[in-house]
Amino acid sequence: MTPSQIETFFSTLQAANPHPQTELHFASVFELLAAVLLSAQATDIGVNKATRGLFVVAPTPQKMLNLGLEGLENHIKTIGLFRSKARHLLQTCHMLMDLHGGKVPRTREALEALPGVGRKTANVILNVAFGEPTMAVDTHLFRLGNRTGLAPGKTPLDVERKLLKRIPEKYLVDAHHWLILHGRYVCQARKPMCWKCSVTSVCGYKDKVTQSP
Repeated sequence: MTPSQIETFFSTLQAANPHPQTELHFASVFELLAAVLLSAQATDIGVNKATRGLFVVAPTPQKMLNLGLEGLENHIKTIGLFRSKARHLLQTCHMLMDLHGGKVPRTREALEALPGVGRKTANVILNVAFGEPTMAVDTHLFRLGNRTGLAPGKTPLDVERKLLKRIPEKYLVDAHHWLILHGRYVCQARKPMCWKCSVTSVCGYKDKVTQSP
């Protein structure tokens, strides 16, 4: 994509959704961290169903620890990989209590030191909770970066760096959400819905489907 095409791409997405939000439900930075940890290889809908009850009884790291492993597993057993996620979440709660006074740290280094928190998760927290212009490259962003020509790359880090370099600054804070939502509902993995895409005119995808099935 050329700079003018990138401008059109994001101005169009912004006009359609001026204030994009994550689809995970949370009421605090800790709840966001827990939800993102649980969302790996799971849908936001599935995570929200599990955390609806969990966050009522365990909205803080200490209350999460009070549940114990079995108690936490019972709340999240409908989510894939729930046993390993429960262990990581409790380990994270221990570190939050021991090292950070029960608060979620706001530096990348401290976030990535938490069990189960990688670069993508840290980027989500930094962006959603603290408003930093980070780019959490999940499967949707990786696909869109390559398919559209916006930010081609062989690895998520390649795509992340190109997105940060190529997206105009005024769009950076919200770009992560626009791309996720576009990938989730329009530019889907198996069958991109090009016929209903608002930015198809600037997209570099060579196998566009111009009519609905």
